[in-house]
Amino acid sequence: GFVISKCCFPLFKAKPGKAKRVRTIFSSEQLARLEQEFARQQYLVGQERCLLASSLHLTEEQVKVWFQNRRIKWRKQSLEQQQAKLAKMG
Repeated sequence: GFVISKCCFPLFKAKPGKAKRVRTIFSSEQLARLEQEFARQQYLVGQERCLLASSLHLTEEQVKVWFQNRRIKWRKQSLEQQQAKLAKMG
């Protein structure tokens, strides 16, 4: 076999008592469903978030963070589109 050093695991380098969160890898099916829900509504709270998380076999925290990151991406894209329109006009 082979030996894996601790440098491969950022979890071990975290401050005592605070483990570093592992990046979630979403499946294509999960992403498609998350995008579908985002197109329907950009904010998902309470029961809706709970139901979506359980149907996708994710935690509510993972769904919450995905929606937060997706809203940031959406705002950035909207801003870039507005700037492109202004550049064409000006």
